[in-house]
Amino acid sequence: MSLIEAIVLGIVQGLTEFLPISSSAHQLIVPALLGWDDPGAAFTAVTQLGTEAAVLIYFRRDLWSIADMWTRSLFRPVLRSTAHARMGWYLIVATIPIGILGLTFESQIENGARNLWLVGAVLIVFGLILGLADRVGAHERELGQISTRDGILIGLAQCLALIPGVSRSGATMTAGLLLGLDRTAAARFSFLLAVPAVVLSGLFQLVAIIGGEEGGGDPIGYVLVATAVSFVVGYAAIAWLLRYLTTHSVGIFVIYRVALGVLVLALTASGAIQSPS
Repeated sequence: MSLIEAIVLGIVQGLTEFLPISSSAHQLIVPALLGWDDPGAAFTAVTQLGTEAAVLIYFRRDLWSIADMWTRSLFRPVLRSTAHARMGWYLIVATIPIGILGLTFESQIENGARNLWLVGAVLIVFGLILGLADRVGAHERELGQISTRDGILIGLAQCLALIPGVSRSGATMTAGLLLGLDRTAAARFSFLLAVPAVVLSGLFQLVAIIGGEEGGGDPIGYVLVATAVSFVVGYAAIAWLLRYLTTHSVGIFVIYRVALGVLVLALTASGAIQSPS
């Protein structure tokens, strides 16, 4: 990996982590289109730490209030019914499924799932599902109205993000929209929910890269550059998306996903690009 590749892939990660278009898919597609080596699942997981740092800073007040109230509610039962204390439990409950499945199917995720045929098809299918959810969703409920049932169902939907091309934010936003959340609430809960799963996954892979077990020999300095770039771009992407969803549907992302999926399948069928070996 070169410095230019690290910067480009960092930009790609920052732009695509929070938009419902799949960062993992783009981390496969962009290198394939440019003739670069596959950066690997470990590289992607570590650069996600940059985008998650952006979430931590952007939502720092919300996250602090949730963590503070949840912790205090453990010792003061009267606080357990507050919105922030309940949100803490929802985030914990919603993270458990992806934690279990991520560890159980780690090998399949890092190897077998990184296939451009699969990515192209998944981009199309889940793009259409996102569009359907946006069309049929009630768009009535705000973030403070989320329930335990919502947390469980959105957490289960997040598990689909283990498949490259689904999109973590796309899957969780789709579930939120189907459950009646408005677009901004679905996006905000999606961002908050990504924090525990992605941070733990990224730290796990970072340890592996530093230990030389993963990463394909990429210099750790380049990985850190990509992570820093993804942080800056990711912060801007969060701010833009939340503003955009206040007055727009997710239609533009559906169109993009379908068009990209068709392109990937066509290029793969013609032999112009190939899945990582």
